[in-house]
Amino acid sequence: MTQVLAARAGKITPEMELVAAKENLDVKFIQEGVATGKIVIPKNKLRKKFSGCGIGAGLRIKVNALIGTSSDRSDPEMEARKLAVAEKAGCDSFMDLSTGGDIDAMRRYTLSTANVPVGSVPIYQAAIEAIEKRGSIVAMEPEDMFEAIEKHAADGIDFMAIHAALNFDVIRRLQSTGRVTDVVSRGGAFLTGWMLHNNRENPLYEQFDRVLEICKKYDVTLSVGDAIRPGCTADSLDAAQLQGLMVAGELVARAQAAGVQVMVEGPGHVPMHHVETTVLLQKRLCNGAPYYLLGLLATDIAPGYDHITASIGGALAGAAGADFLCYVTPAEHLGLPLEQDVKDGVIAMRIAAHAADLARGNKMAWEEDLQMARARVVLETEGQIRHSLDPEKTKLALDNLGDHECAVCGPECAAQFAAKYFGITG
Repeated sequence: MTQVLAARAGKITPEMELVAAKENLDVKFIQEGVATGKIVIPKNKLRKKFSGCGIGAGLRIKVNALIGTSSDRSDPEMEARKLAVAEKAGCDSFMDLSTGGDIDAMRRYTLSTANVPVGSVPIYQAAIEAIEKRGSIVAMEPEDMFEAIEKHAADGIDFMAIHAALNFDVIRRLQSTGRVTDVVSRGGAFLTGWMLHNNRENPLYEQFDRVLEICKKYDVTLSVGDAIRPGCTADSLDAAQLQGLMVAGELVARAQAAGVQVMVEGPGHVPMHHVETTVLLQKRLCNGAPYYLLGLLATDIAPGYDHITASIGGALAGAAGADFLCYVTPAEHLGLPLEQDVKDGVIAMRIAAHAADLARGNKMAWEEDLQMARARVVLETEGQIRHSLDPEKTKLALDNLGDHECAVCGPECAAQFAAKYFGITG
């Protein structure tokens, strides 16, 4: 029985209880959210590890990190270090996007090591193996796609990006829009090329019930992949994106009716004045399903700093109702990330998520800010470190201050000077 079906039957699962405890919420609230599709709890039935991660309405916004080997850099040891760095930095989940080397081994290592939910994109492996076995991606057979989905689920993957919201209607709409960047989703590009070359409908759309059967069997949370997301701000909210979102809404309704946990992936590159509209459209068309955003990048002109452009968009999107934010590293658009890039990406997106949680009135977030403010007023070093998103960096900076004097104010700290007259400090 999936989490959805258990919730609808009036049952409270151990996973619901853990999420409720972590979020400091009544478990009945979690049960109702899961039953209605507003909350998902990514946990494969076969996986024993569970961090208490819930995603959706009324919960704190979660942050996802990406790892994975590629044909250009197949270094499992580096990916293992990045896993450790990202988890230490506070990510709530991982996605293994491996496309090179021993893909199965990398995924299984991630699943055995990570203490948080792990996601994947099965079409990546199906496409790469089609090159090896059949000579090209367009020679891939539909059965290859479903075999990859089943294999990932059987290994214990907690959530999967499945690019099912792509069909010929969406492609025809794309061809008529005059986009600048056309298709930037890797899974979307693989499928678009396959469909146009073979003149066949997307098997993941055409046989969507089969996707649902696999997800239901293992209680894998389905993430409806955004195959048609805008790859630059100029393409945001164009007709192709909206067409794809409408198809996603239809698939979400089918998944929810089948008792499958489902969330929806979204863009991408979105200028600030489009953010709220983008989020509200998804929530309206997809029956309030959790929204998983790949960014959002608020501008296209900051290579090397895209963790910042993404955190700007992510904070606005979270405040507008997005539930799950994928980090972006400084290496985005330039190359593959290193360990420090991974840490910077996680921290930047955690800042965005926390700022959005404050805007949404989350009590836990407000309490954390309050505790930090109190620690600063009384120059409580350990408190400032404890309540920081990056305790190591905060400790290093405070240790360098010497006698706990503010580097800006010196001995006449403004907060301390006023506070002593209010009797706040000793």
